[in-house]
Amino acid sequence: MTDPQSTAPDRPERHNQPGPGDTPELHHHHGRQGAAERSEPSASDVRRWEQYLADERAEAAVYRYLARKRKGEEHSILLALAEAEGRHEQHWLDLLGEHAGTPRRPSVRNRVLGYLAKRFGSVFVLALAQRAEGRSPYANDDDATAAMAADEQIHEEVVRGLATRGRNRLSGSFRAAVFGANDGLVSNLALVIGMSATGVGSGIVLAAGVSGLLAGALSMGAGEYVSVRSQRELLRASRPTQITLKAASQLDIDSNELVLVYRARGMSQEAAEHRAAERMGIYSCDCDPSLSLQEPEVESNREEHEAVGTGWGAAISSFCFFASGAIMPVLPYIFGLEGLIAAIVAAALVGLALLATGAVVGLLSGAPPIKRALRQLGIGYGAAAVTYLLGLLFGVTVA
Repeated sequence: MTDPQSTAPDRPERHNQPGPGDTPELHHHHGRQGAAERSEPSASDVRRWEQYLADERAEAAVYRYLARKRKGEEHSILLALAEAEGRHEQHWLDLLGEHAGTPRRPSVRNRVLGYLAKRFGSVFVLALAQRAEGRSPYANDDDATAAMAADEQIHEEVVRGLATRGRNRLSGSFRAAVFGANDGLVSNLALVIGMSATGVGSGIVLAAGVSGLLAGALSMGAGEYVSVRSQRELLRASRPTQITLKAASQLDIDSNELVLVYRARGMSQEAAEHRAAERMGIYSCDCDPSLSLQEPEVESNREEHEAVGTGWGAAISSFCFFASGAIMPVLPYIFGLEGLIAAIVAAALVGLALLATGAVVGLLSGAPPIKRALRQLGIGYGAAAVTYLLGLLFGVTVA
């Protein structure tokens, strides 16, 4: 997770061959070139190693901060990552030796990560840490061992797994919130810009913007409520029940449809017959519990419902965030601006908000946040440009 921009080598690569007295062990421990073949390190080497050392210490601290806010398995995983960063720290200490001076400050990225991890510890920090681990410079630096470069790749996958857990917990209500805000920004900007282009007065544009805000927010909230409720009902209807346990003792042992129950759940004919015999008491073993409703399956269903979110939670989030987005293009008119100036200020405010929501979505999805932000901005401005042109055309026609 070391910042490649602050630690990129600023010297030509050296490709010396091992001398007769060098050993493979020394080469493995001290980097891909080996400490035994080194001359006195240059000042740029020392600076780079000190920066690596500072970043490794900062990364270990980030994982420890995050571990304090987690329990159980996630807590132990984060502490194990901090311990691994400690091994990397020791590598750079060994290389520096007597050249280790006053500790350097970590890179800006790692300082920001540390600040966020210490105070928030949210899935956003894990998403940022995931991207940072994926940009480690160790694979292209001969002074880092191949094992260290491999460690950073594995760390990225570990953090990705932890971040995915957090994304799943957020994916219901948070999805409605983020996309509700984005819809409010784009739709009301398009409405306000289109109305403004027709040449009507600022009071009419303001009334149209407020009406669009309320209509859109209510529509989004109602739609999210219906969508999430339907999704949860579908999950509930698809969930197996324990009726086979209650009814099995009353079934005709020679003629019943219990086998069909298990075949419908995906078992083979042989496995279904065996399971039916278990349920009816013919066999005493429970040989294949994977397709019956056991505790892990109950937990799995609970996690599915958490990922979907609650109907009211999604509806309220969607309403509030749509309204918070839709109010942005209306603000210039509320504060008395008129005409083209009001339209430009509205577009600027919405542009900043679109960049923010795009970056957040990018972070949570593990994609480049700048790319997602610019894409969001382009879509929003594209919709506004179309309605502006239509407004101009309509205004000319009416005139």
